[in-house]
Amino acid sequence: MGEPACQLQLFQDLPLVVHDRDQRSPELPALSFEVIRSSRRRKTVQARLVNGVVEIRIPAAMSAAEERRWVNDMLSRFERSLRSAHIDLPERAASLARRYGLPEPANIRWVDNMTTRWGSCTIDDSTIRICSETAEFPRWVLDYIIVHELAHLVEANHSKAFWTLVGRYPKTERARGFLIARGLDG
Repeated sequence: MGEPACQLQLFQDLPLVVHDRDQRSPELPALSFEVIRSSRRRKTVQARLVNGVVEIRIPAAMSAAEERRWVNDMLSRFERSLRSAHIDLPERAASLARRYGLPEPANIRWVDNMTTRWGSCTIDDSTIRICSETAEFPRWVLDYIIVHELAHLVEANHSKAFWTLVGRYPKTERARGFLIARGLDG
């Protein structure tokens, strides 16, 4: 018989490098994971939750350093997803839109790939994307980010009219200060 196509490895003591942006919340349970090396997989890395264990599938030829990087990245993604699961973004956006006289988005969702913005808006289809990292921010900051993006459904740019709409949210200046302290404000 030939060598199996996949090798299953369970790492319990693998040191994970956790960056400031991805600090683990103490209330989240530690995620257990399995790394599955596949000789068929050439470039892609995949992770999914199976019976409470994060299965991370990687190419068999991947180095140990790359494996650690990908394990860290995939576990961070799952943790962000768990942190944001308790927030109903569509309901939050609808409530804020009603309260501050702004249009409701057609779609609003969390995204993991934002590195230079807290949120973004596509006016053509009324879609809003919110950085999943903001799920850990105080609720009043997340509300500001949502109001900011809702205002873009009316005013595409950061004109005086736009800031007048955003200013309807009473904690705008406080939230902007929080975001500036975090290194990004828009």
